[in-house]
Amino acid sequence: MSLHGRKGKRRDKHPYLSGNFAPVQKAYSATPCSYTGVIPDELLGGQYIRNGGNPVSNEDLGRDAHWFDGDGMLAGVVFTRPGADGGTVQPNFINQYILTDVYLSSLENPCLRTPILPSISTLVNPVSTLIEITLRIFRTILLVLLSHLPGSAYAIKRISVSNTGIIYHDGRALATCESGPPMRIQLPELDTVGWYNGNNAEGEAEIKHKESGFGGTGVMSFMKEWTTGHPKIDPESQEMLLFHSNFLPPYVHYSVIPPSHQHSSEKPILSKILNFPIPSVSGAKMMHDFGVSKGYTIIMDLPLSLDPFNLIKNKPVVSYDPSKPSRFGVFPRRDPSRIRWFETSACCIFHTANAWDAEDSQGNVDAVNLLACRLTSDSLVLSAGNVKAPPRIVQNIKDKRDPILFFSRYDYDKTASGDGMTYQGTLDPSYLDLEKLPSAENFPVLDVPQVNNQNILVPEAEEDQCRLYYYCFSLSSPATTITAQYALSAVPFEFPTINPACEMSSAHYVYGCSTSTASFGVALGRAVKIDALVKMNVHKLMQRSQGNPPKSIIGCVDQRNVDEIMMSSDPNDPIKCFKMPEGWYAQEARFVQRSNATCSHPSGPSAGDSEDDGFLLFYAFDESQLDKDGNCPETAISELWILEAKNFTDVLARVQLPQRVPYGLHGNWFSEGMIKNQRAVRNFRKAPEEKCQNQGVWSWIKRNMVKVLD
Repeated sequence: MSLHGRKGKRRDKHPYLSGNFAPVQKAYSATPCSYTGVIPDELLGGQYIRNGGNPVSNEDLGRDAHWFDGDGMLAGVVFTRPGADGGTVQPNFINQYILTDVYLSSLENPCLRTPILPSISTLVNPVSTLIEITLRIFRTILLVLLSHLPGSAYAIKRISVSNTGIIYHDGRALATCESGPPMRIQLPELDTVGWYNGNNAEGEAEIKHKESGFGGTGVMSFMKEWTTGHPKIDPESQEMLLFHSNFLPPYVHYSVIPPSHQHSSEKPILSKILNFPIPSVSGAKMMHDFGVSKGYTIIMDLPLSLDPFNLIKNKPVVSYDPSKPSRFGVFPRRDPSRIRWFETSACCIFHTANAWDAEDSQGNVDAVNLLACRLTSDSLVLSAGNVKAPPRIVQNIKDKRDPILFFSRYDYDKTASGDGMTYQGTLDPSYLDLEKLPSAENFPVLDVPQVNNQNILVPEAEEDQCRLYYYCFSLSSPATTITAQYALSAVPFEFPTINPACEMSSAHYVYGCSTSTASFGVALGRAVKIDALVKMNVHKLMQRSQGNPPKSIIGCVDQRNVDEIMMSSDPNDPIKCFKMPEGWYAQEARFVQRSNATCSHPSGPSAGDSEDDGFLLFYAFDESQLDKDGNCPETAISELWILEAKNFTDVLARVQLPQRVPYGLHGNWFSEGMIKNQRAVRNFRKAPEEKCQNQGVWSWIKRNMVKVLD
């Protein structure tokens, strides 16, 4: 069926509204797909699904836009088993919008040329004026209020677009996003059931809990139900852990949802925790992800704020302050009141790969470890909205007598640049040789700070980094001490995944996305694209660091780039890269294990030998299909690739889809058992077949007010 998108002439080609970032205009029910290669038996009956933004109100293609914007759309491939009479497995493609309040209200207002919600691009742009942002927010508030007028078919009660991730917990598939609670989805058809509040979901056949859920009660309860896009599921206890970040103190709340059926007589019954406040968070933050080990939870209080009160301070709503520390709060899983805060230099982290506990000889947890994709600035947030970054200013250059409490010495990453070098990082005056700095003839001066009352020239900063970092937080020392913090590899690394059975334990292998031509902080007018997947044996890299520990914060175990790793012939190389064919680009991959794969103990000669025995599933797109203007024709298609995870070379199968899948965010694998064991549903949300116009005075008033606001 057609999905209500009208073509408009682009005034200024936006990189995240063009090419394969542009939204698709058609939804498919189960549609058979052809494929080449052999589909592994482990995939039979299961479904791969990826979430991402696909704006339905998209006529104004010259508007502000951001990769994180857009109405949530799920794109999935279900692998139907052969019938009783034999035959072969049949992949079927399904894609559907998530029927959120915002999406349904957009369908009711066909004159809308831009989305109901303001773009993240507007909120992060340093040149957005207070008046402009206030007007955009005021427009959203009015549209929400208008949706509650008599004659409106769909009232906006929650502003989430549910466009970030999708997980499975306790018989429910849940689509996630920071701006609201999870939305339950029915597999494999991808029909929308309703909002999930921590107790039950709207539309479920049986509601056992009528008490309040996420957010509790009260005027501001709607903000406290805003839930992370990355809830964690314990593979053993089946608990789901979430946090809820908002604009008012205490800023972050925390929930733990055990499975409804706990059969073990050997273990105590797990209780539910809803909306427990986390103390001492420094402010309203753009807090996207967190870490969870078997015994501990790690909250990241980073210097990237998401706060409408920033406008009063003449700052963007989303603002990065490199002069502030990064804070990691570590606490026992079920007791946030015992949180301990660890501080280090400023950074941004959007995704964690894994967390695990380290025990002493008596079996007590004496440290918590974290693997995370660490960025050196907020450049990814800006570039994902095609926003020009403000001039770079060297952070915290202070007089030697002024102590720097949380910054370590920053080494210089060096690259050839004319007659000199480019430098990046926080400069500590005690290591600064004023006589050897480059002259102004070689570098543009961005700022002229002072060190010991002397003016110095600040060369242009190196391109931002996004690397897989290892952190170790000591719990045994009286002082809060980070005993390790360094990069495992120099290759850009984002969208991590591991074998789900090994999450929250000491997993050996981490898989992620990379780019061989640039970092994930890209220049204005270009969009980040993934042309390589990376597999790291993190245990080997950490062991290598023991003999020659990298310098804190700025150290790196393996300095090779993607091309250098590709040239390696060492079968035991701890890093492997899978390079996409020329012109092809990938999306986030998800690991699916073979039936005999296990998570091994980290020691021993065969440690981790079967942990990587499985497959990586991801969507791929050939950009040779684009026309001369860089746009996708209606005939453009994507493929689902199945990559052998162990040798990281063989593409076992390629499924040709009936249409393309835009570059999006996070996906997941749902087994046949998960699909069969879903909770019963009483009714589903429904969208109108056509955009309708209700009649009556109130409808007339509403239509005309919407036209004025647009």
